[in-house]
Amino acid sequence: MTDTNTTMMSSDKSAALDMHTIFAILIAGSTGTIAFDLFGQAISPGLGFANLAPVGLARSLLGALGLPNGNPAGNLLHLFLVGLIAYPVGWLFIAKPIIAKIIPGLHWVIASAIYGVGLWVFAIGGVTKVAGLPFFLNFTGITWVALTGHTLYAIVCAGTFVYLNSLRAK
Repeated sequence: MTDTNTTMMSSDKSAALDMHTIFAILIAGSTGTIAFDLFGQAISPGLGFANLAPVGLARSLLGALGLPNGNPAGNLLHLFLVGLIAYPVGWLFIAKPIIAKIIPGLHWVIASAIYGVGLWVFAIGGVTKVAGLPFFLNFTGITWVALTGHTLYAIVCAGTFVYLNSLRAK
């Protein structure tokens, strides 16, 4: 799957797309999405901060693209296509190898936090604009909750990969 070193990233091995990797992508995407949604829709509002609405953003994007944008489509885009597949694939096959080449030996937590910031820029800076929403949602409270949520997603997702790799190495 990837290197088994649990503290530092290594660019000497790239992930192979085998059944172990596919299951790891689905598990890591699941844990990341659960962390993101738990934080953004329960913890943050419970602490008096903004409530994330990723399904609403997904629906806005689908509508702007002229696609069906009901709740089922929004949930499919947010939970399955993005959270379960696209973001973990982006970490494993794009961000992790690039960061490992640029900054060899960087701890995976820091590298994944960098990835999370990149996800936030993509989602809140890019997707919102395409969806017809204000750029970075006008830098309101939801913007900063989304930054924390995307960073948390990336760290939990990457941590799941590290954990699964350590189990496989045994």
